[in-house]
Amino acid sequence: MKNTKELLGGRIRELRKGLKMSQEQLSEKIDVDPRYISRIELGKCFPSLETLENISRALQVEMRDLFDYDHLSESLNYEGEIKQLIGLGESKQQKELILKITRAVARSVMSGL
Repeated sequence: MKNTKELLGGRIRELRKGLKMSQEQLSEKIDVDPRYISRIELGKCFPSLETLENISRALQVEMRDLFDYDHLSESLNYEGEIKQLIGLGESKQQKELILKITRAVARSVMSGL
């Protein structure tokens, strides 16, 4: 299981690549050495609060989005999350609708869209 530094680093890498931004470009935007960005993304060091703020601004996300790495965790409980989503429906009809949508998406994914 990955530790917090590795998960945070992976999330920063994911967001950076989503913007088609290199480590060098990110380091220029936040005025740090490119090797420091590499160390953060590899989970070798944990950035300061100020650096996290600068990274989030450079990546055009809220700081909390840097910590949204459940999908990167090896221990994600997919079944539990699906059950929780279905449980969000207040009425039987809402629960059935959530289930139908989930089934439709699952079929689409399984058939390769």
